[in-house]
Amino acid sequence: MSQEQKIPKPVSPGSLRAAALRYIDRFATSRENLRQVLMRRVQKSNYYHETSIVEGMSWIEDLLNKLEAANFINDAQYAEMRAGALHRKGTSLRVISMKLKEKGISDQHIETALEALREETQSENLERDAAIALARRRRLGPWRDPAKREDLKEKDLAAMARAGFSYDLAREIIEAENVKTLDPASSAG
Repeated sequence: MSQEQKIPKPVSPGSLRAAALRYIDRFATSRENLRQVLMRRVQKSNYYHETSIVEGMSWIEDLLNKLEAANFINDAQYAEMRAGALHRKGTSLRVISMKLKEKGISDQHIETALEALREETQSENLERDAAIALARRRRLGPWRDPAKREDLKEKDLAAMARAGFSYDLAREIIEAENVKTLDPASSAG
């Protein structure tokens, strides 16, 4: 190593609070995700300065409780916001649930967020709407150049499958005659 590695300062309740507020300022986050971010700081401090992991965990829990009480972190709101953003991007409901679970969101909050999404979109079929959004965004199926469409059909179906959509739904979208047959509103995109 030609350059000296920068050794982090030891963590304290104040430094963890400052780090948490900086993180919240930049990113929407769940309680569990913020816990993991702060825990990495404690572990680094433990490695370089022998900071107590147990004491660090206690500081983090106290801080998370205070941030939650002050509504700086709210798992229910985070779940609704993230589910909506992922759905608009064309993410399947299965993948949305998985991504929220990775961030430590409870099954109850996930179900509530998906229900709020159904009410917000007033759609009977969120999964189909997301599949159409993905196909439009990635220019798959009916959004593809007609000359290349048949040659790339299998590739388009595979892209839909990797995104978490069922084979039947992927075929419906990819094999649609044109954009208007999927949804009259889709022709605007």
